[in-house]
Amino acid sequence: MIKRIFLFLLLVSCFLLVVAPAYAATPTPEDKTDQIRDQLITNIASRVAQLKLVEKRGIVGIVSNVTNTQITITDSQNNTRFVDVDELTKFSNPAAKGVFGISDITNGSTVGILGLYNKESRRILARFVDVITVPIVIHGGVSSIDNKSYSLDITTEEGKQMTVDVETLTRTYSYTQKTGLIRSGFSRIKENSNIIVVGILNKNDENTLTATRIIFFPEIPSSLKANSVLKNLQE
Repeated sequence: MIKRIFLFLLLVSCFLLVVAPAYAATPTPEDKTDQIRDQLITNIASRVAQLKLVEKRGIVGIVSNVTNTQITITDSQNNTRFVDVDELTKFSNPAAKGVFGISDITNGSTVGILGLYNKESRRILARFVDVITVPIVIHGGVSSIDNKSYSLDITTEEGKQMTVDVETLTRTYSYTQKTGLIRSGFSRIKENSNIIVVGILNKNDENTLTATRIIFFPEIPSSLKANSVLKNLQE
């Protein structure tokens, strides 16, 4: 009888020695929760580090080189900037007809770019690329008027000759001390008027622009007229 009891206890002890390590190696629900928590903390920390390196930023510059995946531009401070593009980048050009993409961007174009700037690589991943038409401003005197073609020839203060095309969308104003700034029309502009024109240069002729805004000053003689009077007095 004693031998049987001893043999039973021996078998139980052997069973516990075999099962106990395997049981101890089985993860408990608490262990799994800790593992998930640690993994989440690691992932969040990694994401926060990435976000600190990236910020939204917009820049404007002149295109110097274009490829299928990158645009190189020169900004207003004469810095060379590299802009990456991908399948999510959207392109636009108000002057373009139909679909507009990166292949339509040419060297010398002025573009505005909004995207994600990486502080480490100093590159921008573009989300929006817009071609910008930059207006110019000229100031001078009206040297001649073409009433048939609705255009003006203007001599600028620097002595340059410019042709200004007036369109239906052009907004024309006059300014006097009595009336202030008021809406006016093309027919009221006279030769030798002192004039300011805001417009877009013609792509094919740098001496011609299409006016978007015109302000003329009937009471102020233009430098052109003043020079003409001075010349007559000297003669």
